[in-house]
Amino acid sequence: MSLEKDEKPVILDEESFSTPLNVTSDEDQEEKGDSVPPTPVSSVPADPSPDGGSKAWLQVLGSFFLFFNSWGLVNSFGVFQTYYETGLLSHESPSDISWIGSIQAFLLLIVGAASGPTYDAGYFYALVWTGSFLIVFGIMMTSLCTQYWQVMLSQVIFVPSVAILPQYFTSRKALATGISTSGSSLGGIIYPIVFSQLEPRIGFPWATRVLGFIALALLVISLSCMRIRVMPKQKRALLELAAFKEPPYILFTFAMFLGFVGLYTPIYYISSYAIQEHITDTNLGFYMLPILNAASVFGRIIPNFFADKIGPLNILIPCSLAAGILAFCWIRIKEKARLIVFATLYGFFSGTYVSLPPTALVQLSPTLRVVGTRMGMCFALSSLGLLIGTPVSGAILHSTGNYVGPQALAGAATLIASFVLLLARITKVGVRLMAKA
Repeated sequence: MSLEKDEKPVILDEESFSTPLNVTSDEDQEEKGDSVPPTPVSSVPADPSPDGGSKAWLQVLGSFFLFFNSWGLVNSFGVFQTYYETGLLSHESPSDISWIGSIQAFLLLIVGAASGPTYDAGYFYALVWTGSFLIVFGIMMTSLCTQYWQVMLSQVIFVPSVAILPQYFTSRKALATGISTSGSSLGGIIYPIVFSQLEPRIGFPWATRVLGFIALALLVISLSCMRIRVMPKQKRALLELAAFKEPPYILFTFAMFLGFVGLYTPIYYISSYAIQEHITDTNLGFYMLPILNAASVFGRIIPNFFADKIGPLNILIPCSLAAGILAFCWIRIKEKARLIVFATLYGFFSGTYVSLPPTALVQLSPTLRVVGTRMGMCFALSSLGLLIGTPVSGAILHSTGNYVGPQALAGAATLIASFVLLLARITKVGVRLMAKA
């Protein structure tokens, strides 16, 4: 096996534990050293990152399917939210049902933040195999559920995937990352469509099992082709408290928290909104979520291309602003065509919240050595926004009986997040309009 001395896995893989994040950087570090026999803990590479080739692109494929079956399932929860509200858990409030999806997303981030040292200790394959097993097991157990507490236990035991793309790419890592993270959007297209088409025909249990079999088949591909290229030389720390003395980092972390408070409300509620407000029939209503996630595929690839050129914050700020404005526009949408346009635009602009934050954190960090730890801290804190955002929206919906409150919450949280991101940029590079940030 060709080994590499870089600290890339130390920096980048922590990010991949936190979220669909495999981006960051460290290709800027020099590659030096002699050829050393493989060891489970550290290595000194003699060859640079291949930056392409069949083996490198196989890692992209494997990572793509890991995201497909982890965050793709989170992005699909809106279809379960709608089904539970009208079927299996109709006696529960929208807020109670939303807790299932929000805890699922929360655990993907919070458990991921703590998984970095486990990876550093040489347990890459153990993490991937364990996570893959729990994903399939959780889906299969969901198919047997008949009560709220059973669904809660089954649908929240997913574990974050790991990604090793930074070891294989230098100049094209943003493109590779964008393709990889788009797997979560594609999962958010395929799973809702399969479920909504099969559930009326074969029932909830077997429709859910079909999702489990799909996940099993695709995860086998990931397990078959993903190969770690170099183990990290040293373990990262869980905390780097000096980061909280830096205004750009504090502001960025707070912005991510606010963004996640509002981000998932349209994703969880757009289908039920379309059906309950009689904008579409039930069949098309279920398709609103796949439409949103389809647009998100492009929102995770195209902005990444420009972020390499002008800076991730310079892309993330206007995209966050646009998503917030769209969430407010959602309040006035009562027609089918306009709702489809909203789903498309919101899916595109909200997609940047998955693919750009890791790269932005690199820009905000003083050295590459602390990036991995800072990503873990940022996403652990921002995961609290994921935890409370949609349940609060559901509680507002339940108490008011209309969607204006949740829509306003989504718009306000995302808009405020865009302004806090702007402050983070100003404290980092000043008010220079053309500065790369």
